[in-house]
Amino acid sequence: MNENTKARFGGIAQLIDFFKEYEKQTVAVVSALLIAIGWLAYLLNWGEAPFKWLMLTAAVIAGYKIALNAYHALRFRVLGIPALVTMASVGAIVIGEYWEAAAVTFLFSFGSYLEAKTMDKTRNALRELMELAPQTARVTRNNKEIEVPAEEVVVGEIVLVRPGEKISVDGSVSTGHGAVNEAAITGESMPVDKQIGASVFGGSINETGYLEIVAEKTGDDTTFAKIIELVEEAQEDKAPTQEFLERFARYYTPGIMLLALGIFLWTKDTPLALTFLVIACPGALVIATPVSIVAGTGNAAKNAVLIKGGEHLERAGKITAIAFDKTGTLTYGKPRVIKVHALVGTEEELLNLAGAAEKMSEHPLAQAIANAASDNLPKAENFQAIPGRGVKANVNGQQLIIGNRELLQENNYQIDDRLEQLLQHEENSGRTAMIVGEAGTIRGYISVADVLRDDARQIVNRLKQLGIKKTLMLTGDNMRTARAIAEQVGIDEFRAQCLPEDKVKVIHEQQQLGEIVAMVGDGINDAPALAAADVGVAMGVAGSDVAIETADIALMADNLSKLPYAIGISRSTLRNIKQNVVFAVLVVLILLGGVLGRVVFLASGMLVHEVSVLLVILNAMRLLNYRDKVFSSQRQT
Repeated sequence: MNENTKARFGGIAQLIDFFKEYEKQTVAVVSALLIAIGWLAYLLNWGEAPFKWLMLTAAVIAGYKIALNAYHALRFRVLGIPALVTMASVGAIVIGEYWEAAAVTFLFSFGSYLEAKTMDKTRNALRELMELAPQTARVTRNNKEIEVPAEEVVVGEIVLVRPGEKISVDGSVSTGHGAVNEAAITGESMPVDKQIGASVFGGSINETGYLEIVAEKTGDDTTFAKIIELVEEAQEDKAPTQEFLERFARYYTPGIMLLALGIFLWTKDTPLALTFLVIACPGALVIATPVSIVAGTGNAAKNAVLIKGGEHLERAGKITAIAFDKTGTLTYGKPRVIKVHALVGTEEELLNLAGAAEKMSEHPLAQAIANAASDNLPKAENFQAIPGRGVKANVNGQQLIIGNRELLQENNYQIDDRLEQLLQHEENSGRTAMIVGEAGTIRGYISVADVLRDDARQIVNRLKQLGIKKTLMLTGDNMRTARAIAEQVGIDEFRAQCLPEDKVKVIHEQQQLGEIVAMVGDGINDAPALAAADVGVAMGVAGSDVAIETADIALMADNLSKLPYAIGISRSTLRNIKQNVVFAVLVVLILLGGVLGRVVFLASGMLVHEVSVLLVILNAMRLLNYRDKVFSSQRQT
């Protein structure tokens, strides 16, 4: 094959690729031009033949793909909207109404182009995320620095990141110091200071400083890759309203065809029957839900709120009650030791003894004690965590128990009146007092307090403004501590000393009262409650595979202000869907009434029909600009 032949076939291939990419746009433009030329020929009195042939050609070009879609649907015994349009346009051609046939097919194809264009625009959030995905990584291999595709980085390798470069893996900093922009992951615009030992995420940008990172997750396993995957799935997922409308369409289309046949048999008026057939096409109704879902989830993803599909988004829009875990949700989840009170020995001895056992626990209160203790701690053995109560361990050959009254009393420790008064004073101050018992003797207690989020009360108030009727707090803390926190935040109800199964029980109780309940927690410790709730919301889950997978809504950043944003965008999307559906149904009913009253005709009715499609699209696109006032103010500060 010579060069000229290769060039010729290469040019044809490029032309085919171009047409595939812009097929809907090309069909709409070409058919519109043919219709315009046809009318020009008619106005210039060129004769009827040019007018008819131009209109027929326009109808064939615009209607070919519609007819093809109708044929494929019929093969699966689905009588859909394309079949209505095809039958109407063919019927118009048979009776010599070429202009009507061209108008019907052009307007339908133009509406299809507008819908595709809009859906593409509403998916910009996903596209922007994908563009942020790092393509290459700089690693050290055989004592040499080389650049490799990001997906080829091996777990355990050292990735080198200079100022301005994207981080390609999830991992921890082994060398260096930098300020990293994690907006793509957490939605927070301010760079985060990263030092040795700090965690970093692929897709974030190292703005200043030099970092060497030990790769822990690479390729499709990174948090960033999972975000993109979940957004893709969410935008393809169907909401209950959409599924209902699709089931409705299976019966609607055959019903309309039978009605059109009945009208023809009754009136013997073919144009009237054809007009009824076409105008009944519920195009706006078909796209009313999906275009809103895509716009809503796209906006949320752009702000680091992952709503995992239309079903969850629609249900979140109906939430009436929200249950909060306390630690890490209403508080920062970073408690610190406030007081050490020793009854036996010194305060330092008590703290180090407790720290030896608590360093083996992952609970935030335990970590506060471990962090406050010295570095040189005795070894703990036979560690056992008792959820919601405390821990047991052997330290220095003696059994050590650290926890609340119930745990100590179950193990035959006696709490005298003096100690009870001291504990009550700590609890009335909103602190959690953990009693330390060793070999049958109470050694003292350690008071730990978690710091309440500064904006917690403001956010709870905002949720009530959004229509949340009831707020609850579920915590393993004692009654006094729980009451103090609930009063400070403005929570309606609280449950103290809750075990994981108790939280599930409370959620079921609220559901039996008719509430649509959301549970907000960390996505791991509160997994049973998150699963039991109508909507499980996990916050601050960047880097946590379990939380991202189990929650219905995942708030990537540790930022409570994103909760009213998530509820707000869900409510706005649900409202948007209802507006679109009601509007689409009214338009169809009004047009059909006009057809039967002989005041609406084929071309004019189809024009109104397509305008209604455009209005539904424009209404859905308003969701792209949604901002919650609390969320917006947080981003500005």
